[in-house]
Amino acid sequence: MSNQPVAYRCLLGPAVFLVLCLPATAQKADAGSQIDWVTLVMGALGGLALFLYGVDILAGSLKQAQGGRFEKLLKRSSSNRLLALGSGTAATVALDSSSVVIILLITIVDAGLMPFTNALSVILGANIGTTFSSQIFAWNVDTYAPLPIAAGLLWKALGKSERAKRNATILLGLGLVLFGLNIIGTAAEPLKDHPGIIAWLRELENPVLGVLAGALVTIAIQSSSAMMGIVITLAGTGVITLPAGIAIMLGAEIGTCADTLVTTIGRSRAAVKVGIFHLLFNAISVAIGILLIDQLARFGAATASDTGQRIANAHVLFNVVGAFAMVPFVGQLSALLDRLVPERGQAIKVSTPLPQSS
Repeated sequence: MSNQPVAYRCLLGPAVFLVLCLPATAQKADAGSQIDWVTLVMGALGGLALFLYGVDILAGSLKQAQGGRFEKLLKRSSSNRLLALGSGTAATVALDSSSVVIILLITIVDAGLMPFTNALSVILGANIGTTFSSQIFAWNVDTYAPLPIAAGLLWKALGKSERAKRNATILLGLGLVLFGLNIIGTAAEPLKDHPGIIAWLRELENPVLGVLAGALVTIAIQSSSAMMGIVITLAGTGVITLPAGIAIMLGAEIGTCADTLVTTIGRSRAAVKVGIFHLLFNAISVAIGILLIDQLARFGAATASDTGQRIANAHVLFNVVGAFAMVPFVGQLSALLDRLVPERGQAIKVSTPLPQSS
């Protein structure tokens, strides 16, 4: 795995995150505020960089350990819509990344090993699977982050086989992810009582602004799961409100399409249609989610007392309902995309009229 994506995400991600916070940090603290901004920013930068580095280690190790196994699962189960939905969910939970699963799909379809139509239900399942990590983040397990870090390092040092070292790296990556979130939450704790921060975050309760912020940061850090982890952690400390958190969550659903769209560049029309479906489905779902954001907030409030858990629960409802509502229409959407993005031979045939007989 190249180090370039790691460096890109660990530098650009925190940079964009801080730029989005500038409107708040630029406001003067009131007379009663005693926030050490240098310590706060350094803590946020360090925690976010550590978190993103852990995400890279975890995703790369899981893909190396399980990628081939789940590639076979996706191929076998894709012919049945419900099985495909389940396999997409299972693969995303195991690999901890819907982007990795959808990129795998794109390469499988591009190679001609799976019909384009069969991949659509798997994408819907991947959207469900990504909610699993949101629930983990909401359970505040980051308090115990040093345990998997210490266990991973010890296992890696004592392990003899490559498999043992790979599993130790997975455990270490998980610990770094949780530890980074813990640092971010601790650094952000003073912000919940700062009037300037509160005023700025209230602006993110405007769904359009919240969606835009969530999409931009997700594109920068290249992970909707990472974005949700940050949002849930900050919400748990009282920094982000429930409406703002749900709006940012919706934005993350748009931002996560960036990786898959880039993957389709230079590939077959069938592979391109997989990426377009992912974008169209998420965009339509988010548009509906914006209209129903009050209902999502009410569901979250009715199912939990902690704001972070409420956002995680709203995330589950949004993705599960959206996926199951779309499954019956996969065939129609496939036919629509076939017309919008025809195969190259078909495009030539349509654009070249037959000569008229005299």
